[in-house]
Amino acid sequence: MDHYATAVIQLPLVRESVTNKSAKTPEDIASLCADLQGLAQESFQVIMLNSKNKVVNRVMVTLGIMDASLVHPREVFRQAIVENSAAVILVHNHPSGDPTPSVDDIRITKQMVEAGGIIDIKVLDHVIIGRPSERGNGFISMREEGICRF
Repeated sequence: MDHYATAVIQLPLVRESVTNKSAKTPEDIASLCADLQGLAQESFQVIMLNSKNKVVNRVMVTLGIMDASLVHPREVFRQAIVENSAAVILVHNHPSGDPTPSVDDIRITKQMVEAGGIIDIKVLDHVIIGRPSERGNGFISMREEGICRF
């Protein structure tokens, strides 16, 4: 009688998109994350993409307080590594409705871009969701605004 057995495990090398949604523009991301507009707390989320910029998954990394959310690269990239994502887009909301990035938003984004470079998962953008007003569409793309180098 054989006391040893070998487990056969099959793991896909590439995770297929769970949706046909593309994430090619900040408008795509704002539409995908429109549910963040009405939250009373900051929610920091990560959109994981495959190599064709199709959404593989969306996860909430942290749920903060009214005007802040603690974020660390470990939490941001954990699920992206598990899902074998080619790239990520960072998203969070401003409960005030004003999507203007704070000093902390800029610092965190730079930190995530640097961490992503180390592990070879590109951070393509950081979209901040607010609410539409007469001054704008209710979101800001830090990439399009030239706030950070991606």
